[in-house]
Amino acid sequence: MQVKSKPALHASWIDDRAKDIVKRLQNRGFKAYLVGGCVRDLLVGIHPKDFDIATSALPNEVKKNVPGSYVIGRRFRLVLVKRGLDQFEVATFRRASRPEDFVESTENTDAPAPSGDNFFGTPEEDALRRDFTINALFYDPVSEELIDFANAMTDIKSQTLRMIGDPAARIVEDPIRSLRAIRFAHKLGFRIESSLRDAITKHTAEVGAAILPRRREEFLKLLRLSEPSRAFFEMWDLGLVHTCFPTLVPIFEDPERLEIFMNYLDRMDELVWNKDLTVELYLPLVLAFEKASEGLPDFERRRDQFFRDEVGLFKAEATEILYAFETKEKLHSIDSFKKRGSRRQSAFLSQPSLPLAFRLATFEHELAPSEYWFWHEKLFQRDHPSGQLDQ
Repeated sequence: MQVKSKPALHASWIDDRAKDIVKRLQNRGFKAYLVGGCVRDLLVGIHPKDFDIATSALPNEVKKNVPGSYVIGRRFRLVLVKRGLDQFEVATFRRASRPEDFVESTENTDAPAPSGDNFFGTPEEDALRRDFTINALFYDPVSEELIDFANAMTDIKSQTLRMIGDPAARIVEDPIRSLRAIRFAHKLGFRIESSLRDAITKHTAEVGAAILPRRREEFLKLLRLSEPSRAFFEMWDLGLVHTCFPTLVPIFEDPERLEIFMNYLDRMDELVWNKDLTVELYLPLVLAFEKASEGLPDFERRRDQFFRDEVGLFKAEATEILYAFETKEKLHSIDSFKKRGSRRQSAFLSQPSLPLAFRLATFEHELAPSEYWFWHEKLFQRDHPSGQLDQ
């Protein structure tokens, strides 16, 4: 059922360029709305990072009517609209697939096979194919009207995360939704609705069997939460640690090790300066794992399994982090550094791992004051050759 309302939201946070795209499409006779996460965030008081648009216009119609548009994708065609250095995603309303959509056609045999929800539909069909009710809202920034097909406003008011449709079926359809549920619940401070919790618990194996690149993407988003440790506790309660991070099970089963692990996650902001850099984002997790695993047997094998098979670190990322750990130990050898020739000193100071190693040593309070200021000055001189260091 469609419900329209004039909501209380932070309309001043809406990007004028997104509003202009919506208005331009509406003026050409198409339906167009802001959709999904940006609408949800506006309603709960979070400043949206991205503004996605859904429309009745087909991709080529968007391209024709909105300057700066280009169509991407072959099976799942959508439009990106460039505005300066930014871009806005514009998608045609879609619907879930039906059995008859996959009947083999004798015509156009060169066309790509249909897949998933790559079928154009109505606004209601588009809303109800989405995962959670809170992600199924449309907002018209021109008329300032909210369109709710999934009773999402009731869930927002009660701070409830609810799946659209049968939770078990939707998770089997895409197991990554279990991780998304945890992330949204902790990002928004919502509770996971009971039947959704039950479905997550019953289908943990499917999440562990999902392809690693998609799990990695969600793990990185979990680490970007303001309190990722709470999300890890939730994963443990729901049985997901056993299937996603089996090498963490001995840590979660030991209260002392668990306290060490969570303490490092709770201090992430001290170590991570840029959450867009995956190496920085993974560093506290790797450090937490190393410190909490001290004394456990077969450490190197477990570490490699955690890095490669569970967290999904790329080889280059793992190498950079391990180099930072190795370089950190050399920061105590100032006398040895001073005895090197200028060429070897320059080579050491130019190592990409040095700033991260210095940050690690500072984070762990491992440097004496003289060591701290020595390397602080060297790094400053490296990064600001003509600058002067304030004492």
